[in-house]
Amino acid sequence: SELRTKYSVRSVPIRKDDEVQVVPGSYKGREGKVVQVYRRKWVIHIERITREKVNGATVNVGIDASKVVITKLKIDKDRKALLERKKGAAGAEKGK
Repeated sequence: SELRTKYSVRSVPIRKDDEVQVVPGSYKGREGKVVQVYRRKWVIHIERITREKVNGATVNVGIDASKVVITKLKIDKDRKALLERKKGAAGAEKGK
């Protein structure tokens, strides 16, 4: 919520290198960096949230993006522009 007040934007598309925290489920409370956004399967892979397969290989566990909160954004010029744009739109809505 401190990010929400800082940028005054309710939601933002998740992206690789964002830091997130899992909210429900067996991985509840676990934090980590987004390693991959697997758009084909509608899941994200998070650092240190893995499981071991029968053959001993470790694989990332896919977590639904709606089940995480972003704790830290990776900011670059495009992300900054998006936040500014959304912030402006939110102000316009309130002023109506």
